[in-house]
Amino acid sequence: MRTAAGNLVQWSGGRLDFSAGCLIMGVLNVTPDSFSDGGQFLDSGQAVAHGLQMAAEGAAVIDVGGESTRPGSDPVPAAEQIQRVFPVIEALAQQSDVPISIDTHDVDVARAALDAGAVIINDITALADDHMATLASERGVPVVLMHMQGRPRTMQQEPSYDDVVGEVLHFLLERAQRAESFSIPSERIFIDPGIGFGKTEQHNLSLLRYVDRFVATGYHVLVGASRKRFIGSITGRQEASDRAFGTAATVALCAAAGVSLVRVHDVAAMRDVVRVTNAILDA
Repeated sequence: MRTAAGNLVQWSGGRLDFSAGCLIMGVLNVTPDSFSDGGQFLDSGQAVAHGLQMAAEGAAVIDVGGESTRPGSDPVPAAEQIQRVFPVIEALAQQSDVPISIDTHDVDVARAALDAGAVIINDITALADDHMATLASERGVPVVLMHMQGRPRTMQQEPSYDDVVGEVLHFLLERAQRAESFSIPSERIFIDPGIGFGKTEQHNLSLLRYVDRFVATGYHVLVGASRKRFIGSITGRQEASDRAFGTAATVALCAAAGVSLVRVHDVAAMRDVVRVTNAILDA
């Protein structure tokens, strides 16, 4: 199936065409401590090279973050995040036409990133800060609204739900409608169930099993399950970098369900997964 939302998202800073199905968002963590690739791309030159590589491999969006949000992580001051991401975003924007998103919940970081050339805000707190919502509205950029129970430092300490799918869906619909109240058009709103953010393995599996309910809302859906701990638990792969095949299963399922974007580390491999899935859907 194709995405339930519109096939084409356009704004002054870019466009995303979902007419062929699910697209790839490549992960670029400019951090020393992210759970999978922390420290690999802290050098801005290496980060830019990796971003350009992901673009060449078929990423439709490059998602740049300067703060790890892995379980147990501590906040990073805005000034330090800006120092990490600004030169990377600026260089990527000059050398590639692929839209860049900034992965942050800090409005000062988001503003600096947009000034550097980012054109999407990816906020793990789903625009909890009114100033972030205002910034997104004023700049006319798409937003990703993610669900998280708690905060990164404590979110995996006994997460609990009565109905994880229903509760996460309700939260995201409320936040999407709130974003619209700030004059952010619905077609520029992506909802993300937040796999691994305040969820147990079973919670993650339930959200993926019923991801079609999120697609059915009419909003574009983003899912980021790449290399996460629950995949390692199921497969026995302790190293995050060894979880590509487990990740591929989640990507194929999401693409078949009509998810618009999958956020992944292994762009080339997951691009093949998406292409084959889309081809099967077109057969």
